[in-house]
Amino acid sequence: QVQLVESGGGLVQAGGSLRLSCAASGGTFSIYNLGWFRQAPGKEREFVAAIRWNQLTYYADSVKGRFTISRDNRKNTVSLQMNSLKSEDTAVYYCAAIARPSGGLENPVPYDYWGQGTQVTVSS
Repeated sequence: QVQLVESGGGLVQAGGSLRLSCAASGGTFSIYNLGWFRQAPGKEREFVAAIRWNQLTYYADSVKGRFTISRDNRKNTVSLQMNSLKSEDTAVYYCAAIARPSGGLENPVPYDYWGQGTQVTVSS
């Protein structure tokens, strides 16, 4: 059983930056593939970024070039550096972990574990 706890959300002006972190416990962190998803009010949860156990990274087109995902297997953390934030980035951000994905990491359904989420609000 893996527990995930996000932190780092908050209120920021458009054009600003935030760094989200997700701390994991209870499992062998290094074998997990990790993702960040977000959900805005009235919308479905959507893929933001993911990083495989071997450090390969993937990004949604909407955040490519602005967000960077990284992981630290010594500290059991995954981070999301968000720059040039826009009002449309406002959402609750969730980290998630999956041990054996059958394919891509963009679909939230197969993920095994989820954090409780952290709110990011970007004011225009």
